[in-house]
Amino acid sequence: MSDPVQLPFEQPGPLEPPPLLRRLQAAGPIHAIRTAVGDPGWQVTGYAEVRALLDDSRLGRAHPEPERASRTGESELFGGPLGGFDTERADHQRMRSLLQPHFSPKRMRALRGRVEQLTSQLLDELADAAPPADLHAALALPLPIAVICELLGVPYEDREQFRAWTREVADVTDGARSAQGLGALFAYGQKLVARKRAAGDADGDVISRLAATEGVSDDEAAAMGMFLLFAGHETTVTAIGRGVLWLLATPGQWQALVGDPSRIDAAVEEILRAPSLGGGGIPRYAREDLVIAGVRVRAGDLVLLDTGAANHDAGVFADPDRFDVDRPAVPHLAFGHGARYCVGAPLARIELQVVFSRLTARFPTLELGCAVEELTFDKRTLTGGLTALPVTW
Repeated sequence: MSDPVQLPFEQPGPLEPPPLLRRLQAAGPIHAIRTAVGDPGWQVTGYAEVRALLDDSRLGRAHPEPERASRTGESELFGGPLGGFDTERADHQRMRSLLQPHFSPKRMRALRGRVEQLTSQLLDELADAAPPADLHAALALPLPIAVICELLGVPYEDREQFRAWTREVADVTDGARSAQGLGALFAYGQKLVARKRAAGDADGDVISRLAATEGVSDDEAAAMGMFLLFAGHETTVTAIGRGVLWLLATPGQWQALVGDPSRIDAAVEEILRAPSLGGGGIPRYAREDLVIAGVRVRAGDLVLLDTGAANHDAGVFADPDRFDVDRPAVPHLAFGHGARYCVGAPLARIELQVVFSRLTARFPTLELGCAVEELTFDKRTLTGGLTALPVTW
């Protein structure tokens, strides 16, 4: 193996094939790296390897000596190990069993109408405003927040408060800021659960039903609720913004959807596949010695499963850096794979399908309001989304 590659905190823009990613992929499917904070680890970039390892019980999020474990960054929630090493598997199974019913296909189908209504309201407001406009502030940010608030039973009027905390939690550069945000978010969740348990409304929102579930403590319900609050809006905000950018900045793609709405579902899958963040991945720790693509990985080693790189594996996706809504369907790994497949994937797909079907129909002449090079991204946070998306029509 060559000398470890130092991974940066900074994420490239979505229309640039990251040079580091290309260097790593050319060298093989697994690489010795130093994380953004200088800790050793392994980065896996090959599609077949990442897909298999996402569902490999020899890897986990916990570490037997968490204080000695390599870290990917300073985020309190995502930068290092999580959970108890001996109880991780049982804890994960319990969490999924509690959450899965709330994200069943039946419940998600029932929610689609409300997502359509919320989207239409926001687009009405956008249409009433004279262009140019910031689509990030007008649609990409408020829609996922409104949807997850209704689903969980979080007061929408608190959005500025909890949005600030979730951004602090996701900060990969400032550990103290991330810890403060996590503490504030959990305290907020505890107060919310206490109010809902007192109200006794077991037939309402997700947090109310969790609070009314036998054997679920207030702290457990608060922790699950706040994790869903974070995960249920942060990544979708980013996906909407990057998706609009890809469609508008790639010649012919926006008009392809305007002219043929049946392409919407395929376009959503390409949007989920397309952003090539590079330089990172989903953190796992080896629970035992194992061999990955001929490389021996020791128990306790950090292993980054780079789904972004895997989704750009040229052996699986032809011309992987080209954005194409007509790309032949190949299962991407944006939501993971196997036992840890994202429980919220059906909700995210519904939101994206509704957004792009309604947006292309309502604003067929939509264009970027600035050069791509003028756009900025939030480099401090885990998701690295756009800070603004100027558009005109």
